Order: sequence, then C-alpha cells, then structure tokens
Amino acid sequence: MFDAATRGRYSTDASIYQIDPVGVVVPRDEAELKTIVDIARGLAVPILARGAGTSQCGQTVGAALVIDCSKHLREIVSFDRDRAEVTVQPGLVLDHLNAWLKPHGLWYPVDVSTAAQCTLGGMAGNNSCGSRSIRYGNMVHNVAGIDAILADGSEVAFGRLDGSEPAAVRRLGDAVRALADRERDEIERQVPKVLRRVGGYNLDIFHPQSELPYTTDNTVNLAHLLVGSEGTLAVTRRLTLKLAPLPRHKVLGVVNFPTFHKAMESAQHIVRLKPVTVELVDRTMIELARANPAFRAVIEDALIGAPDAILLVEFTGDAEDAPRRDLKTLVELMGDLGLPGSVVEMTDARRQSALWEVRKSGLNIMMSMKGDGKPVSFIEDCAVPLEHLADYTARLTDVFERHGTRGTWYAHASVGTLHVRPILDMRRDGAARMRAIAEEASALVRQYKGAYSGEHGDGLVRSEWVAWQFGPRLARAFEEIKGLFDPQDLLNPGKIVRPTRMDQRELFRYRPGYRGITLSTALDWSAWDVQNDPRTEALTAPGSGSDPAGGFGKAVEMCNNNGHCRKFDAGTMCPSYRATRDEQHLTRGRANTLRLALSGQLGAEAFTSQALHETLDLCVSCKGCKRDCPTGVDMARMKIEFLHHYKARHGHTLKDRLIAHLPRYAHWGARLPWLFNLRDTLPGAAALSQRMLGFSARRKLPTWRRDTFLGGLAFSIGSDGRSLPQCEGAAGEVVLFADTFNNAFEAENAHSALAVLETAGYTVHVAIPAAEGRRFRPLCCGRTYLASGMVDEAKAEARRTLAALEPYAARGVPIVGLEPSCLLTLRDEYTVMGLGPASGRVAANSFLLEEFLVREHKAGRLKLALQALPHKAALVHGHCHQKAFDAFTPVQTVLGWIPDLAVKPIESSCCGMAGAFGYEAAHHDVSMAMAELSLLPAVRSADAGTLIVADGTSCRHQIHDGAGREALHVARVLAMALDQGR
Repeated sequence: MFDAATRGRYSTDASIYQIDPVGVVVPRDEAELKTIVDIARGLAVPILARGAGTSQCGQTVGAALVIDCSKHLREIVSFDRDRAEVTVQPGLVLDHLNAWLKPHGLWYPVDVSTAAQCTLGGMAGNNSCGSRSIRYGNMVHNVAGIDAILADGSEVAFGRLDGSEPAAVRRLGDAVRALADRERDEIERQVPKVLRRVGGYNLDIFHPQSELPYTTDNTVNLAHLLVGSEGTLAVTRRLTLKLAPLPRHKVLGVVNFPTFHKAMESAQHIVRLKPVTVELVDRTMIELARANPAFRAVIEDALIGAPDAILLVEFTGDAEDAPRRDLKTLVELMGDLGLPGSVVEMTDARRQSALWEVRKSGLNIMMSMKGDGKPVSFIEDCAVPLEHLADYTARLTDVFERHGTRGTWYAHASVGTLHVRPILDMRRDGAARMRAIAEEASALVRQYKGAYSGEHGDGLVRSEWVAWQFGPRLARAFEEIKGLFDPQDLLNPGKIVRPTRMDQRELFRYRPGYRGITLSTALDWSAWDVQNDPRTEALTAPGSGSDPAGGFGKAVEMCNNNGHCRKFDAGTMCPSYRATRDEQHLTRGRANTLRLALSGQLGAEAFTSQALHETLDLCVSCKGCKRDCPTGVDMARMKIEFLHHYKARHGHTLKDRLIAHLPRYAHWGARLPWLFNLRDTLPGAAALSQRMLGFSARRKLPTWRRDTFLGGLAFSIGSDGRSLPQCEGAAGEVVLFADTFNNAFEAENAHSALAVLETAGYTVHVAIPAAEGRRFRPLCCGRTYLASGMVDEAKAEARRTLAALEPYAARGVPIVGLEPSCLLTLRDEYTVMGLGPASGRVAANSFLLEEFLVREHKAGRLKLALQALPHKAALVHGHCHQKAFDAFTPVQTVLGWIPDLAVKPIESSCCGMAGAFGYEAAHHDVSMAMAELSLLPAVRSADAGTLIVADGTSCRHQIHDGAGREALHVARVLAMALDQGR
C-alpha cells in the first residue's frame, strides 16, 4: 500500500515523531515475509518490521518499507508442555498467548502494561520488561530462540552456541564473540549493572554484567543479541519463549504514603520481603484516575485518606497461606517504618485485577491531558539502584521545576525504573527544554551508576545517547555488529547506531509550520480548544486554544497512538478493527487520518475526500472509544462532524434520506403498514431495494405496525396545554420518553415500561410534543439525522424534544427512556449542539429505565413485587452506548432482583448492527463478522430455557438474524416477573 493516507497511518507510533514510510506491506504468511525481504533487498529499500506500533521512543517509524506482521503472522506454531516452551509468530499478542496457555497452567511472565495489544515480536525487538521483572526478568531472560531472516535473505535459527548451531550462526557468533573479547574491559567498565538496562546491543552476553544472568547455566544464546536490537539486525520469523507456572494464589497490599519521598525511600525495604512486584502510582495519577468514570470506584477502593503516593505490592504462592503471611509481614514492616494502618489488604482476585487495570492504564491516563503541553517520553525509564531512588526522584523533580514544568511518576519501584514524563509543548519550545532536561537527567543517571534506557529502548529519542551511555569504543563495536548482520544498512536504519538527534524537529509529529485548517464546525468542540499550565495543569477557558478548527483538531490530536484500541478484551473498542484487523479501521487509524487531513498533510480537500470517508466508513459509532480510550478520543462524535462536512460537499443519497427522515414519516408507516412492509413481503422487492438503495437483501427491515405505543394511549390535555399523566401514584413523578423505535416497531417494550412504573406507584407522564394537539407527530431524539451527518435537521428535532422535556427537567422530574442510543443522545450530543442551558437540564435528568429503577431502589423509594419466572437464567448483551456511559451494570442489577434468576453478561463488543449499519449491503458481512466474534456464539450456546436480554433494538435484530433467538428488552422481563404475581 503506497497511498498517502495509508503511509500516513504508519508514519507515527506512540512517540513524538512522524516519518512517512516508503510503503506498507502486510504479509499473509512466512513465505510472503521472506519474499518481501528479498524484493526490498534487491531494490535497496530499507525495511522496518512492525507489530502493534506502540513504541514510545520512535522505534517503529522510519523512511522504510513497513512490514506489518500483526494481522496475519500471529499463530502459535508449537508447544512443549514438558519443556515449558512455546514457539510463536511475531504478530501474536501477549494476552492472546496467555489466554491460550492458561488451561495448561502456564503463562509468559513478561507482563507489560500493553499486554492487550502488544505483539511478541515487538516485545523482543524492544527487550520489554513488565511489572514483575524483579521475579521473572526481562524479555531477554525469557527467550529461548529466534528464527529470523537476515538482510541477505538467509533464514537462520538463533539459539544456544554449543557447537550444534548452523554454520551461519556459528560464523556470526564467532565474530561477535571476538568483538566481546576485544572489548571485555570496556564492557565491564561501561555496561550498567542494573537489571533494567535495554540500551544498545547485548554485547555482554559473553561476559554478563546484569544482576540477573542471561541464562541459568552460563551458556551463551545468540538469540539474546537480537532481543532489544529493535529490528536492526534481522527480521523475526518465529520466537521460542520460555514459560512459567501460573501463580496459584495472589494477594495485593496497597501501601498509602503521606509523601512521595517516603514512598521512594521505603521501596528498598519492601523489596527485601521478596514481592513479585512493587509498583508506584503518584498523587497526580490518583487524581486522574478518580476523574475517569471507568476508574474512580476502583482507585478509591485502594486509598486511605488522601495519600501523596501509593505502592502496589504483590505476593504470590502455590499455597494460599504463604502470600497472606507475606502480606501480614508487609503490614508489620510499614508499622516499623512509622506508617501503621497504611496498607489496604486485597485478597479478592477481582479487586486486585481491577486495580491492576488502573495501573496498566497509567501512561494513557496521564496522556489524557488537554492542551498543547503533553507529557513527553524521553527520560521516562532511566533506571537507578534502589538505594538512590528517593534522591534521584527528588533531584529530577528539581530539574523539572527549573525548566518550568513538572512530571508525573509511576511504575516499577521494585527495580528502580520510574516512568516520568515532563509536560512539554513540542509545537513551541518543547525541543529545547527536552534537550536541557535530558542532559541534566543523564548526569544524575551517571552519578548514581544507572541505565539511561531501562525499559522502552532507544529508537529515535535515545539512540544518540547510546554512545554517551556505553562510550565511544562500545558504540563503534555496536556499529561493527550492525555491519556483520546488515552490511547495507537496510534494517530499520537510524536506530541504535548512526542515529539522528533526538531534537531534530523536522522529524516531529508537530514539526515547524504544523497548522490545522480553518473549519466552521457543526458541533461544539471548544472544550478541547484550551492550553494548559505545565506546572499546575490548570486549563485556560474553552475556546482559547487558537485551534482554527474550533477545538475539533485538538480533540483529534488527543490520540497519542498508544494502541489501546487494538485490544480484544471484554471492552467495546474497537469492533471494526476486531473484525478486520486493519489499521485503517481502528480508532487510532481513523484519528491519525483525520489529523493528517485537518493539518493539510493529505492535500487541500482531504478532509472531505473519499479516502477519508472510506477510513471512517466502518466506524459503527459504538462510542466504545469514548469510554475505553484512555485519552478520550470520541470517534463517534468525530464521525458526525466529518459526515456533516462530507455530505455538504458530496450530497446525501436516497438511502441516507430514508434512514435519516424515518422519525418524520414513521407515523405514516403506522397508518399504512401493509404498504411500508412490501419490501419484505413482495417477492423480489428486497433484491430490488439492494440494487437501488443499498439495503441488504439478506436482512429483513423492521416491521411496521398499526398498534404503536403512543397510538394505543389516550391523552387528556390539561389547562396548560400539556398532556395529563397516564397514571398517578404516590412514589413520585416520572416522564416516559418513547423513542421512534419502541413506539413504532416494538410497542410492547414501552407498554411494559409503563406497566412497571405504574405498578411501582409512580405518576407517569408520557412525553408528547408541546402545543401540537392530539394529532401530533411523535418526538425524536434526532439520532438518525446525526448518523447521516444532517446536524441541522438533528438540531431541529432536538429543539422540539427539548421543548417537550425541559419543563419536566426544570421541576426535577426524571426523564426515562428505553432505547440506549436515543436516551443517551440527550446526555451526550445534546450538550454540544448549541441548544442552550435547557440541554444541560435535560441531560442531567435523563435515565434509562434500569438506571432510574436502581437509583430509586438505592434511595429506598422503589417497591416492586417481582416474582420468580419459569426461566432460571438470563444471558444479557449490553448495548455499546450503555457500556460507554457505565449504564450496563444497572441492567444486571435489576434482573438480579428477580428471584432464582441467574444473570450472566455476555463478554462482547458491538453486536455489529449499529442502527442502519448492518442493514446496508456494503456492511452486511463485516456486521456479521463483528457479531460472530463473541455475541452470536454465546447466544447459540444458551439452552432454550435461557432468557436472552438486550436493550438495543439493533442488538435484538442482530441476535434474531444471526442466532434465531428472540431477545427481550429488560422492561419486558420485569413486566413478566410482575405478571407472575397476578
């Protein structure tokens, strides 16, 4: 792929750099990988092998042919349980490997925080470490062999040098050994003795300097030279990894400290208890986690008062009592150190896991800062001996202060590697400050006999410091090693040897002259258009950040390429990537393409181009990134903005208009359902609709009906011109908002909700338009218009809906809805559509039915006599928007009120239907692929007596189409449980 957009998506990683590659290739198998290397060598084109592209130092960007190994080269090739070894391809994700190994009682213990997305090939290239390296070592200590392709095209298996190795390996091994012997005194003098040292090449494999030997039997393994070489010596084809038994029992002690210095000072004492890990979270990180709804409850569970820092101390053991004894010893130690009562003891696996997720997200939480100043990675993983850690951190903090900034500290206190990123504005004077801070920090590292690169490698930001760390003799030896393996300098050139300068600004993402295009936005993005104070992190007023796109550009730039959207765990983000594994159809890929377009790097008309439309086409607007992305990239909202401008230039299709205007003709469908249903009842009509309109003939459209919800109610108009309540009770008032779908297509859901609220004793108003009389058109949230980019039409519908709902909200009357995508539009998009203060009042008073019931139950006001159902189990699928707004748990809670009903959530991402998305012929296959990842298999595996519950109308249709099962809205299930008692 050689188009500008694709190359642009691969021009960045999680560093500050941007370099356009020559092109991008995605090999489908190992044979193609070999062919690519051969072709590139023949053309003298540099090669850059890449995994997840999450490098923080710029290892995976360069003017080379990028080889993306992550899509196809992700197989487990072989497994030897007795030897505890596994052979894998380089594109396999760490979490996927460990999930496969778990039934065998084994795991790969280099547990980096990006385990959900990082590939094992990338980990080897970087010599990754992980939180538990004090117990298990670094990547290099856990690699048994590497099968690689050399620059000359030869395929070589690197392993132990014991006389049985292939001739090519022996020749290279002999040559490297000769270098190591020649430089032995320099190796002993210059190579840091700390565990966390990942800079340069591992030339000391022949004369180990680390506190943890490379091998347990003092043999030499030439594969260890490739580990940490950042793809500059060979292209990895396979890796053989050493496994460890899974810990059977874990406990976690969270030590709360009154000062940061006390935490650093205590680390050296805590490690003597031989914990598996000791991880730091400082005050800034604590507050950032508390500000994130996904993490607030979890972090607060770990706090005692208001600590300035916490240390997470984990103990493991085969027997349950051993780690618990260790935890008690930790409590006693902290008392001896003057901090009695400072430890939160966690023995529950779920509490531990939840807190570790917060810690794993530490870097990304830190990067969620708005404004041009961002925490920058360049000295963040310097490693110093533990006895110097407190002094080092104190003195480096002073360095930051002198240069007008500050840093946030977190991570690996157990091994003296604390991640810290000073806040710098790389568009302005950040480069000069970066250089000055780096020079002072390096002097401290040298004074304390530490390592300048302790975890994240060299790349573009630290390769120039290799010579400083190891001295000119070893730097020349590294160049000789590079010449032995890659004489033409084709493999990831410019890393480790013969580097560029770290502050070479033309290589920056925000290089000199970077500026966004001027754009008049349809939505309000001013909250992102701010600047920050690097010392206090205080923000200027919204709209003051000088973004010519009104904050839209800065919202897009929040993506720092951390790759969290590549994960496949229980979260929602990113369903289109999960189905396609294409960088283009990834939240990061979309954000990168948007940023390039908004900054004019893809051409003058790129923002409204077909190429950008194709990039955003498979975004299902699930809002998973709104919650799951640690930096808050909201691609669903960004797609609305994009479509508004794209359609203004290219026009709307008839299909667009039919979908968007559905709320305005839905009442006609109720009057003439036989006519509107002809598409699915008349032979050949479905095929015709696919050819003419693009609706998939493999889908049935929603069925029109006469008996709509609103049509079945009697409305009495009061003296103020508003409708009177449908029922009256003593529990309080509530207004039921019947959306288009639950009114026109699934009226039984709304009737059930009304019955539940009435039975609970509420006075229930049903929202209808103000001052339209008895022959009114039903209300609509405007969601269908937003999905089509018709923002002005959406605003018109929103104003009409606000006029009907705001009088209730002004009185504090809760607004209750049923369809997540509709009700949550009131809480989300309404607040950025320029609708005035009424939108805020309505947003604050809007609840899904289950949210309202849980709130009332907690307040002691809810009285529902639910009875047991014939069904004894319920399988629940969460709508993406429910998950994005933390509104899925209430569904499980209210279902749990039904006696004898076992409630189990389906661990799924988006169902793939996503409103009209799955009905479109162009999207049918990818829609089904999304559903087949986990949702449909889970539903098919459920027995016939299990209730399938899904609140989203699209979700229910997908489940019916894909699994042949009827899914029910939670309102219907609750109504059924009430009917059992009648």
